[in-house]
Amino acid sequence: MTKKETLMRLIKGLFASNKKAMIIVLISLIFSSAGIMSISVFIQLIIDEAIMPALTQGWSTVSSTLFTILTFMIILYSVSVIGTLIYTQIMAKIGQHYLDDIRKEMFEKMESLPIGYFDQRSHGDIMSYYTNDVDTLRQFITQSLIQFAMTLLTLVFVIAVMLYYSFFLTLFVAIGAFTMFKVTAHIGGKSSASFKDQQYSIGRLEGYVEEMMYGQRVVKSFVREEHAKKDFDKENENWFEDSKRARHYGNILMPILHNIGNLMYVLLAVLGSVLIYFSVTNVGFSGIYPFSIARVGIVVSFLSLSRQFSQNIRMISQQAPMVGMALGGASRVFEFLALEEEQDTGYVKLVNCIEHDDGTIEETDKVTNEWAWRHPHSDGSVTYTKLKGDIVLENVDFEYVEGTPVLKDISIYARPGETIALVGETGAGKTTITNLINRFYEIHEGKIRYDGINIKKIRKPDLRRSLGIVLQDTNLFSGTVRDNIRYARMEASEEEVIEAAKTANAYDFIKHLPKGFDTELSANGENLSQGQRQLISIARAACANTPVLILDEATSSIDTRTEALVQKGMNQLMEGRTVFVIAHRLSTVRNSDAIMVMDHGEIIERGDHDSLIEQKGIYYQLYTGALEME
Repeated sequence: MTKKETLMRLIKGLFASNKKAMIIVLISLIFSSAGIMSISVFIQLIIDEAIMPALTQGWSTVSSTLFTILTFMIILYSVSVIGTLIYTQIMAKIGQHYLDDIRKEMFEKMESLPIGYFDQRSHGDIMSYYTNDVDTLRQFITQSLIQFAMTLLTLVFVIAVMLYYSFFLTLFVAIGAFTMFKVTAHIGGKSSASFKDQQYSIGRLEGYVEEMMYGQRVVKSFVREEHAKKDFDKENENWFEDSKRARHYGNILMPILHNIGNLMYVLLAVLGSVLIYFSVTNVGFSGIYPFSIARVGIVVSFLSLSRQFSQNIRMISQQAPMVGMALGGASRVFEFLALEEEQDTGYVKLVNCIEHDDGTIEETDKVTNEWAWRHPHSDGSVTYTKLKGDIVLENVDFEYVEGTPVLKDISIYARPGETIALVGETGAGKTTITNLINRFYEIHEGKIRYDGINIKKIRKPDLRRSLGIVLQDTNLFSGTVRDNIRYARMEASEEEVIEAAKTANAYDFIKHLPKGFDTELSANGENLSQGQRQLISIARAACANTPVLILDEATSSIDTRTEALVQKGMNQLMEGRTVFVIAHRLSTVRNSDAIMVMDHGEIIERGDHDSLIEQKGIYYQLYTGALEME
């Protein structure tokens, strides 16, 4: 997106929902800028209509004229002050409302992005959109934009008055103005590009800082503090260089414009003095336009107008770095908002149902805790399939990066109530399989069927609503323990929450917390132990009460004693459900109905525990310790 497109989108966004308020702002700006500019007009009027006549006729003859001029000046200044108060207050409100809308739009966009986006970007860089980039918009809307508009309006008034007074002198000022504009455009353009680079640099820097904050235990454990400092210094130096380059252009612009303005002022004073001399002495070109119109008041007023003109151009140039930074931040925000959202072409819905004695299924709006897939067909008919948890992968191929296969010809048959274990070294593709079942990523070849329905036909929210998941890395949210357990199913009753906690064997430790289920959790549950956090995560999956359960290293962060406590609850949780278990501790999967041994994206062995032990292959070596899992 070009700078012009970015600026136009910003302005259109401000006008879109605030048309009446922005019109009032524009009117207020006109009155305010007219008041600022009028000082030069009043100087001319006071000199030519009061002071000069008073020198020859006496003050008594011009007192009424002077009084009238001063009265109009006070009225116009009062209106100018009122206009300034109005537009500053309105713009403050408009700016905050606009930023509020932008943040909401950004968050909605973030929630609609595919998982792949977050896997490929640092969270700190994404956070930079909400902090640094949005803050540049705040400064632009509440300060730079209004100052820019005010300056432009003042320039219009100044040019109009100068043209009215003297085309010849205005032409002279225009030469200086053209020079100033060319300098501003050249240097300001470079400054704007550098500020955009600066915004990207600070995003990368914040991403690195966030990474180090979350990884401090690892950094200290491996004594990598000095290495982390060097990497930080490198990122910080990149940001420093981009920022220095951006500020450099802004810093050299002001002195150049200031000196051009001073030179123009001096030359204009000399030229004006010459014109006054011609007019007073009636010699040379005194009778020829434009020399014949020179008066003291006009020349003095022109000097004031010239000063205002150059000051306004300098004010524009002062805002150029801020505008450049804002356009850089806005460009990143708009690029973020333009990202392609997660696509969902599914049309099969998950609905509450009632199953009659004859096996027919009826859709209902009531909460029955019985579910069916509502499958509309092209001929207008609708069929209902009971949600059972039958998952089938047929010849599935997948690659994150084109040309680099991650899964090759994967076929898995998980019947309702069966437990399928996926084992193998890190990077074998185990978690990728569960990501494909959730449709976090789309398969390249093959099919995945859920209760006989191709999952591409199922709406993603409905598909994911039917899957419970417990991850190796627990994610708890600010709120109470109850809120976190109920997160997967907010309509769950108090009894269901308690039952879920008991199922995960989390109830005993929860009731001993200071406020039990009402205990507030800090960021990601940092006031709990790792094992306790995982137990709540398991209780959350139990509360979801889904027919399919995915356990991705669910007990890897739980100590042996806690694992023994939770295993009973896990077995109860898994009962009657289709379960995919990813585990490094092979003792936790020995009772699985089928075990898939994976290596480099392929299933190299499959069977139950006993049959695999008899084969004395890779699984046997892993189980007996002859091979390490990593």
